Amino acid sequence: MNSIFRAAGLAAALLLAGCGTLSRPPEGVVRVAPGAVIPTADPRIVASDAAPVRQLERQIMGEPGQGPTAILALSGGGANGAYGAGVLVGWTQSGHRPDFRIVTGVSTGALAAPFAFLGPSWDPQLAAAYSDGGAKDILAWRQLATFASPSLYSSSALRKLVDKAVTPQMLTAIAAEHAKGRRLLVATTNLDSEETVIWDMGLIASQGGPQGLKLFKDVLTASASIPGVFPPVLIAGRAKDGLIIQEMHVDGGVNTPFLAVPESLVLWSRPAGAVGGGSIYVLVNGQLARRDAVTAGKLTAILKRSYDSGSKASTRAHLAANAAFAQRNGLAFRVAAVPDEAQANSLDFSDGAMRRLFDLGREQGRSGKAWGDWKPAEAEKAAATGIIVIDAPPARR
Repeated sequence: MNSIFRAAGLAAALLLAGCGTLSRPPEGVVRVAPGAVIPTADPRIVASDAAPVRQLERQIMGEPGQGPTAILALSGGGANGAYGAGVLVGWTQSGHRPDFRIVTGVSTGALAAPFAFLGPSWDPQLAAAYSDGGAKDILAWRQLATFASPSLYSSSALRKLVDKAVTPQMLTAIAAEHAKGRRLLVATTNLDSEETVIWDMGLIASQGGPQGLKLFKDVLTASASIPGVFPPVLIAGRAKDGLIIQEMHVDGGVNTPFLAVPESLVLWSRPAGAVGGGSIYVLVNGQLARRDAVTAGKLTAILKRSYDSGSKASTRAHLAANAAFAQRNGLAFRVAAVPDEAQANSLDFSDGAMRRLFDLGREQGRSGKAWGDWKPAEAEKAAATGIIVIDAPPARR
């Protein structure tokens, strides 16, 4: 979600430090019953586990005989997720929406990812999730309860949205696509280890049953839970010593604005002579350009502007790294983002604001205006003025 959420979380942490707590032992490890972990292969992928990371890399670059891989990555952005939902629906209406082998989501993008993964037949549910007014109460103020809680806002409205969207029928449909070799991935941030955790949601869906359904919902809720704004989600997992612990998971956007190419793969190059092809589409639920404006000398304004600037810079940096990876390895790279001239506020969950963004996204998805090649604004300016951009200064001898 948008960085203003994180600014609010930081402000809350500064103002309420020591007031709101989540009961955990000092060492941060809570032992839980074995039944709390679903009896399947571990659906978590983290950089420190080499085997699942290598398997994910093979899936992204294409297994032998499977053909080019098409990847759709949905970013965070709060209420701006309505734009991304609209783009997907309009894209279907254009008749040019690709079939994606891998779909990923972070934060609000995680909430939309299951619908995007299941394809056009689930567009009505996707549209309803972002435009039927169900999100208007998502920022439910805790009032005095804040001082006894680890967040400014309750997650009850967020949980209701997830409960309404995620059904046993959805998990059955996702499991069927997973069995065909497609992958649905969602990122959270494990605060205990400071790692990005990539969850194989198709594997969870394949487990099914009450445990699989609960874990699926917990992961989506965690991925959208901005620290200090919404409470973290404790998820049971198996430690390396075989014991079962509870991990504290929060918004995947803490570590990464979107998930297209894992960090371990960004510098990788396809071997000479290997079959190329494939595509990466990144749907940014936010705006990317810098905005020149005088910042008011108030705490909230300074925090908001600082974190807005940092969030945009982080997204642009991740786009640059992924674009370089795609160019180096022969993949098409396309980006869609909320137009810079549009009125967009990731905190505005009102019916009117979300409907306007949804309609804008749908029009752009339908007309083909949403997607384009991506270049940093500075590179485009240099190309227009004839200025030569040097990637790095020559090494001194």
